[in-house]
Amino acid sequence: MAGIFVVAEEEIVLAFRMAGVDGRAASGRDEALDAFRRATGELSGGETIKVLILTEEVADLLEEEVKAWQMSGAYPLIVEVPGQGARAGDRKSIVDAIREAIGVMI
Repeated sequence: MAGIFVVAEEEIVLAFRMAGVDGRAASGRDEALDAFRRATGELSGGETIKVLILTEEVADLLEEEVKAWQMSGAYPLIVEVPGQGARAGDRKSIVDAIREAIGVMI
């Protein structure tokens, strides 16, 4: 699905792929940083990604980079979603996470 990209644990990336969303699995900071830089165009010359979905675990690995990107106001918009380690009571739906991040009802 053009415009949306996910960086997460392998199982979550696979689930998004089943829904037509491309992504890259990241199991550590180096992999997460490489995928983040490619998604934001820092390494790839700029793709047409408008929304970058990160699990909370990946966002924690890239805390400084994510904050700097969000402060820049550039695309892609970053949406954090719960990862596999989140408890059911703490989970927010993906629709709610996107709505909260971009302020648009989908």
